[in-house]
Amino acid sequence: MELNLVMLGPPGAGKGTQARQLRRKWNIPHISTGAMLRDAVQAGTPLARQVAVIMESGGLISDEVITRVVIERLSHPDTKSGFLLDGYPRTIPQAESLDRMVVGRAPLVIIDIVLSEAEVVRRLASRMVCAECGANAIGEGPACHDCGGPLVPRADDRELIVLNRLKVYREQTEPLISYYGSRPTYCRIDGARLPDDVTADIIKAVERHR
Repeated sequence: MELNLVMLGPPGAGKGTQARQLRRKWNIPHISTGAMLRDAVQAGTPLARQVAVIMESGGLISDEVITRVVIERLSHPDTKSGFLLDGYPRTIPQAESLDRMVVGRAPLVIIDIVLSEAEVVRRLASRMVCAECGANAIGEGPACHDCGGPLVPRADDRELIVLNRLKVYREQTEPLISYYGSRPTYCRIDGARLPDDVTADIIKAVERHR
């Protein structure tokens, strides 16, 4: 049965961590727009340099650019049984574009991971990123759990940038809660619990709403 998930939540809510668990549970691809954009930055094209400046300042990539990336990705054969979107949509226009993309497919199941701003700042202060593959890590060893590469502080996790990212989230992304909140497939999850408990809560909510 096709399963199309959308992960919502502020920076540091653990969306990437949960996505890695859930993709194995349901055998659907984890589509992280953040990872795709970081790959673009490493490519060194003019667009990549533009993306890098926006990411390092804590801003958001334009709806048009990121939507083109997602449309292309959802056309791949591995999404036939479903997908897990992490980092898209982030604005109402993106959400409207996604609704058009999934016409004729299974309805979107929305996972909204809720976390206080104080906890967001605390978590991001300890977050590292793999210098090789770009995976996030919090409170882990010196090597990446995915590829074994070295971990370094994320450029966009400095305190002032974190506060700016939260401001951007409140202004542009929180309205998605109103957009999706009345849908029967909207699931609100407490993100302050232990990661395994959050995973269990998500699985229960998704199975209830499928």
